[in-house]
Amino acid sequence: MTGNPLDWLKTRAAERAAAGLRRRLRPRSARDPLLDLASNDYLGLARDPRVVAGAVDAVRAWGAGSTGSRLVTGSTELHAELERELAEHVGAAAGLVFSSGYLANLGAIAALTGPGALVVSDALNHASIVDACRLSRARVVVTPHRDVTAVEKALADRTEERALVVVDAVFSVDGDLAPLAELAGVCRRQGAALLVDEAHGLGVIGTGGRGAAHAAGLAGAPDVVVTATLSKALGSQGGAVLASQDVVDHLVDAARTFIFDTGLAPACAGAALAALRVLRAEPHLAERVRDRARELAGLAHALGLPVTRPEGAVASVLIGEPAAAVRAAERCAELGVRVGCFRPPSVPDGVSRLRLTARADLTDEDLALARRALAAVRG
Repeated sequence: MTGNPLDWLKTRAAERAAAGLRRRLRPRSARDPLLDLASNDYLGLARDPRVVAGAVDAVRAWGAGSTGSRLVTGSTELHAELERELAEHVGAAAGLVFSSGYLANLGAIAALTGPGALVVSDALNHASIVDACRLSRARVVVTPHRDVTAVEKALADRTEERALVVVDAVFSVDGDLAPLAELAGVCRRQGAALLVDEAHGLGVIGTGGRGAAHAAGLAGAPDVVVTATLSKALGSQGGAVLASQDVVDHLVDAARTFIFDTGLAPACAGAALAALRVLRAEPHLAERVRDRARELAGLAHALGLPVTRPEGAVASVLIGEPAAAVRAAERCAELGVRVGCFRPPSVPDGVSRLRLTARADLTDEDLALARRALAAVRG
């Protein structure tokens, strides 16, 4: 055979271009002039001076990198402090910090299941959960979105002794909540554990942003495992598993994405800890971002745009085809507003959309600008 064995990439790129699915990086400047309705900085803390100072102080104390895996040199007193305060915030017995929320899901789900176990996963779970299910080597049943009856049937029909139900607390595209109390009841009747991904719940849902599991009365339950990211409401980077001490001890021994990965950088740990302390001192921030999300959705609805009803910080405006969604996002940017543009494979065919993410620090002037951009999308 002759030629470049990777020439097939050109064909695949042309196919994506024809379908309106090519993606490109758009580096933003440090002083981005656009109103941000696209990021996950829900509480507006990524640039908060207190959070930035937490990162800077950590770098000065510990250096730029963690220097090794968590089991060698990558665990510092700062990591331990962050784990204790995260666990306390959500009502868990213990915590374990990973380098990202993605790795927290991969590590926890794979280590808590494996061959001879069953994983039951919601059809709209995040890609990190989907990949974790694939890597777990367990049998996986994907149930229709928020269908508690289907989850119970999957558990009741199983032949496996061990089972884990996995669900996003707040689904990242439409912004709707999982029925956690009902799922916990099903799990307990059927002898299964429940893992709740609080990526979009921590800092947003419940009193003081303690998360959807806490709001559902599941805080500290020994059969409930919470995963979370530090890169959204806490404005930093990293992930965590918050659970019983038995679960955390098991992950230290068995979670490959913990054992073999370099520990979270000190700057990220310091920033996340500072942001958590801001949230605990100013618990109204969680309610504020939910209010702003409802206002954004209300603006879209008043303009006649099909929009989801946000239960957290996220609302989606349905556009339809990928090319139309891209044009709508570009039009918003022309008018000074950056919005998310979700196309396949992030969403199914025919339901491409603009995703609007609220922040607790949005002003009335920001909302007025957002309304003008959405009015242009409506045409």
